[in-house]
Amino acid sequence: MVVPLLHLVATAAMVGLIWFVQVVHYPLFRAVGDDRFVAYEADHQRRTGFVVGPLMAAEGLCALWLVVDPPSGVGRPLPLVALGVLGVVHTSTVFLQVPLHGRLAVVTDPAERRRHIDRLVGLNWVRTVGWSARGVLAAALVVRV
Repeated sequence: MVVPLLHLVATAAMVGLIWFVQVVHYPLFRAVGDDRFVAYEADHQRRTGFVVGPLMAAEGLCALWLVVDPPSGVGRPLPLVALGVLGVVHTSTVFLQVPLHGRLAVVTDPAERRRHIDRLVGLNWVRTVGWSARGVLAAALVVRV
């Protein structure tokens, strides 16, 4: 029961975090002054890793564990679906959000920066919906244990 609960806690933390990022944090990128944005983005990237890194690692390890050794009464399909959704979330992170943050860290043209921020906010819905779905799946898994 420890792994499913740890999985739920890590996933729930990421659900709360991604909604904060989607609704508050990323939209506020537009309010950062042009003269400070590059430094702000670099600091954002550095600080974010300290928060999301351990949570994503715990969530990922638990998700893998639950596929390899599902709790009795749960079966393998639910953990596999949850892991698949996590794969979508991580794919989006690696191939969409990380490159956009990389561009934002060097773009000095305000109009181009706004386009990248708008794209970041729009594309981040993939992760917001994905992590929200994972929250439901992680809770369903704990209920079944």
